[in-house]
Amino acid sequence: MNHNKLSSNDSIVWRSRVITALVVLTWMVLAGRLVQLQWFARTNLASLGIRQRFHDVIIAPRPGEILDRRGRVLATTIRASSLFVVPSQITDSGPVTDTLAEILGLNSETLRKRIDDNRQKHFLWVKRRLARQVVDSIKSSDLPKQTYGFREEFLRRYPSGKLAAHVIGIRDIDGRGRGGIEQSFDTVISGKEGRRRLIRDAHGRILGVEEYIEEAPQAGRSVILTIDSVIQLHAERNLDRLIETWKPKSATVIVIDPANGELLAMASRPTFNPNSPATATDADWKNNAIASIYEPGSTFKPIIVATALDQDRIKFDETFHCGWGTYRMGRRILHDHHKYGALNVTDILVKSSNIGMAKIGQRLRNQGLFNAAVVFGFGRKSGIRLPGELTGILQPLKRWNSYSTGSIPMGQEIAVTPIQLISAHAALANGGRLLRPKIMRHDIDSTIGPGSENTYQNSSESSVVSRTVSADVANWIVRKPMAQVVQRGTGRKARLENYEVFGKTGTAQKPDPATGRYSSRLHVSSFVCGAPADDPRVLVLVVVDEPSVGKNHYGGTIAAPTAAEILRKTLIYLRVPGNNRQRTAREKSSKSTGLN
Repeated sequence: MNHNKLSSNDSIVWRSRVITALVVLTWMVLAGRLVQLQWFARTNLASLGIRQRFHDVIIAPRPGEILDRRGRVLATTIRASSLFVVPSQITDSGPVTDTLAEILGLNSETLRKRIDDNRQKHFLWVKRRLARQVVDSIKSSDLPKQTYGFREEFLRRYPSGKLAAHVIGIRDIDGRGRGGIEQSFDTVISGKEGRRRLIRDAHGRILGVEEYIEEAPQAGRSVILTIDSVIQLHAERNLDRLIETWKPKSATVIVIDPANGELLAMASRPTFNPNSPATATDADWKNNAIASIYEPGSTFKPIIVATALDQDRIKFDETFHCGWGTYRMGRRILHDHHKYGALNVTDILVKSSNIGMAKIGQRLRNQGLFNAAVVFGFGRKSGIRLPGELTGILQPLKRWNSYSTGSIPMGQEIAVTPIQLISAHAALANGGRLLRPKIMRHDIDSTIGPGSENTYQNSSESSVVSRTVSADVANWIVRKPMAQVVQRGTGRKARLENYEVFGKTGTAQKPDPATGRYSSRLHVSSFVCGAPADDPRVLVLVVVDEPSVGKNHYGGTIAAPTAAEILRKTLIYLRVPGNNRQRTAREKSSKSTGLN
């Protein structure tokens, strides 16, 4: 009995000690936690409390405008209301979704599911950037005011619609630049976001707004392009007529000032309307002027002839016999379209003789041909600063063979972009300077200092990429052979009444996807031209990919008339004196000075 009593007392004592130990341990843990919260985590907890009490709202900046060279607006920004609903305040989603769906043209069931799936949320976008009439219709409806609201956002608008769409690009629904200038100069145009601080209670409800804006937004800077809207409009209208007539796969036109490399117009088809980008197909987005590559064909020939003359491999008055249309070059037999005998250097370009060019290629050899392609800017990006530009294709010299010696001079075995080709011809037209093509003149509201990613040099000398050939050679190529191409050669359809036009046609066969060999029906027809020949002010390139109407898809037939019309309208618009007007001016000058 005593033994059992002692055992019971021991058990009680043991349990008391355990409980006491647990209580002490618990208090020690609590005390330690309090110390940790008060001393070690105090800063983090205070910061968390502030974050829970305050909420920073991003204030979007107004993007800058995009203007053409004369200050015409190509892209601007307006304010628009965006609609959201408060799902937590909607007891019955049926009437709300039916009303909104009818006004907005949405599917009622889809909208109802979205609201029901987000029942606990206090914010849900319905449709952003609405027209004023739509906003008024919603406000005048019977919807409970606590179930919806509007936020003011910026809406990017393009007043000229499709005009220069590939050059300009778009800004997406979140205000980010996509494609064109909008993307390339996004950091300049976008501006800097601001912040506004809101006060919330423990449940996250907004109690008020701080009276000050902690950080004001900085509006984006506007940019001025080298593009001229009037020249762009002429280019696009004529390009559309070409598309309607020849129904090609795609087509491109570029207009450039060869003296300084400034792009006056750049257009590509197919295209899109930046005001409604959702309707565009994948093909519509492609800027063929910088992202389409093709074998240049005969438009490459003046570059090779100029290089051979500059390196003294041929003479200006030298004659080559073209074998009456057939020439064996190693294991290869070359043919001309016509049976030519002896042709001088000028006539090799005027008549676009492949055999004559192959013989000039033999004088230069592969090393000289490769150097010519490199110095004229092929095989690398032109540096125009538009997104999506390709480098073209220029195989390493070690991959060239005896076939290359004959193919390269006639514009085969090399792939170029339209911007590369017109830049190379601009080098011939300006006396031998390969310039980096310019698309933006400068930005407004600031002076961009050296080292900035958006630095833009206005000096033509600062844009010189390389010296190609001597001024004497370049001027001779333009004023003699290329002018004769238009007067009596393959470019006769580009002749203009009051201007001496120079140019070069190109008709390149495309590989047949089925056989891998050159196709007799798939062509790239092109023409590059400029005027006046004695002082080039404007250069135009038209490239037409796979025209599908008719049988003879020559560059002189398809591309030359369009290029000439764009050139004519541009010269008149820029008030470039024509031949008759130049003669009259010289006569008046002679009379006034007593000269004869």
